Amino acid sequence: QVQLVESGGGLVRPGGSLSLSCAVSGFAFGRLGMSWYRQAPGKERELVAEVLRPGGRPNYGILVRGRVTITRDDAKNTVLLQLNSLELEDTGVYTCYAQKLVSPYTNYWGQGTQVTVSA
Repeated sequence: QVQLVESGGGLVRPGGSLSLSCAVSGFAFGRLGMSWYRQAPGKERELVAEVLRPGGRPNYGILVRGRVTITRDDAKNTVLLQLNSLELEDTGVYTCYAQKLVSPYTNYWGQGTQVTVSA
């Protein structure tokens, strides 16, 4: 069973930065596609960033492009999300997502971590 544990959320002022981490266990990390999603109050969940396979090219949501970096650390079975130049609209619950790259192509969600951007 894949387990995803996020950490690093918190309160930050506009223009500030946060680093989120997702620790992965229970399955071969190299056989997981990894993503971060977020959900703001009253809005649908949206993709923030993803790296669909080890060594793969990152893909970013249009609203965060240029301000976010996703990194896979295969040695630590961890996915990092660096958030820079944060805006009020970046407030939400950020959740780690994993999908197996081999059959069965099961997907998994973490519990989420709150990011609040406020002056």
